[in-house]
Amino acid sequence: MDKNTASNDQSPAQLIDAKIGALDDWRGAALARVRQLIHEADPDVREEWKWSTPVWSHGGIICTGETYKNKVKLTFLKGAALADPARLFNSSLDGNARRAIDIGADEVIDEAAFKALIRAAVALNTKA
Repeated sequence: MDKNTASNDQSPAQLIDAKIGALDDWRGAALARVRQLIHEADPDVREEWKWSTPVWSHGGIICTGETYKNKVKLTFLKGAALADPARLFNSSLDGNARRAIDIGADEVIDEAAFKALIRAAVALNTKA
C-alpha cells in the first residue's frame, strides 16, 4: 500500500477534506484557509497523510497541520533554517530544526508573510 494513503483507499486530499469537515468549529476553517494559502504559494505542493495528520511536501516535507482543542499548529520541519522576518513562528522556538506557528481561535495569519515562508521552505527543500 502507498504510504500516503489510508487503508480505506482514500487519497491524502480526501483524508484532509474529511479532517477539515469533521472540525465543525473555527479550527476547520483555519486549517482550510492555511491549506488554500499553501496551494496558492506553491501550486506544485503535494498533499500527504502521515501520522494521522495533513502534510504538505515539495522536495521534502514543508509542514504538517495538526489540530488541538485550542489551536491549529503548523510545524515546519526545517523551520529553524528559514528566515522569518514577520515573526510568524511562535512555537517550538528552542528546537534545532523545527519551528511552528500556533493559530488560536481569534488569530489571523499574515497571509503574504505565510506564503513567503512556504516558498522559502520549498526553496530550501529543492536547492541543489
